[in-house]
Amino acid sequence: MSKKRGLSLEEKREKILQIFYDSQDFFLLKELEKLGPKKGVISQSVKDVVQSLVDDDLAFKDKIGTSVYFWSLPSCAGNQMKTVCRKLDSDLQSSKKRHAELVDQCDALKKGREESDEREEALAELKTIEMKYNELKEEMEKYADNDPAAVQAMSKEISIFV
Repeated sequence: MSKKRGLSLEEKREKILQIFYDSQDFFLLKELEKLGPKKGVISQSVKDVVQSLVDDDLAFKDKIGTSVYFWSLPSCAGNQMKTVCRKLDSDLQSSKKRHAELVDQCDALKKGREESDEREEALAELKTIEMKYNELKEEMEKYADNDPAAVQAMSKEISIFV
């Protein structure tokens, strides 16, 4: 006894697209629900599958009067692929252009930073100045409690409570 497994969503989408491509006709949802089981797609899921195809622009739908028609032609799919390909090509070209600009900018920034004795001395001097600055900053933090402005602010706070 073999267990028959159901089709995945992607397989159902391919089967419904095949219905469109084989007939190259327009369908009502009821017609698709009748044709779906012949291709192995249960009729209850046809509506969801067709809607997912419409959402992904692989099939089209149009309401004419009170009826809603669905269709998809092989040429439409080809045109969509060409459009997507053109968009990706333009994105690639703009990304390559941006990459070239960034490489040029990086090279321009590196020009003034070549390794030299003068640069190394300047960097060493900068490092010592930063260390001295940090030492003085720490020393100021030690004496922050005795800062006249801080004492005056605390006395104002105390006078508010009194």
